[in-house]
Amino acid sequence: MLDEFKQFAMRGNVVDMAVGVIIGAAFGAIVKSLVDDIIMPPIGLLLGNVDFSNLFLVLKEGATAAPYVSVKAAKEAGAVTLNYGLFINSVISFLIVAFAVFMLIRAMNRLRTAQQTSVEPATKECPRCISSIPVKATRCPYCTSEL
Repeated sequence: MLDEFKQFAMRGNVVDMAVGVIIGAAFGAIVKSLVDDIIMPPIGLLLGNVDFSNLFLVLKEGATAAPYVSVKAAKEAGAVTLNYGLFINSVISFLIVAFAVFMLIRAMNRLRTAQQTSVEPATKECPRCISSIPVKATRCPYCTSEL
């Protein structure tokens, strides 16, 4: 059973998938930083100094009474909150990742179609006997008709 597991784990697809997951996690961290540190501060500034990560609704007050200055303060007080600002940040992060994956797949598809269109066929069909013959042939080797 151990040898069988080794064979499974060392297959090319499994290793490629593991590399993809690791790179994906690193890419997710970069996108999170991009959203939290680069994109959202100017948007918050345009909307009147709003910090999206601290937009929340108090569903139930904690040990100390509201208002709470931040999500962290509300959690420390034991309040139950609906953190819609963090959700907005997550949605924007998802959209950026989805767009990046879309662009990557689009580029790969363009490369694949470019490779497919540039390859000329090596054979053609004889119009008389429908046999497969070399493209450069001038006479069919099967029915001897001229092409």
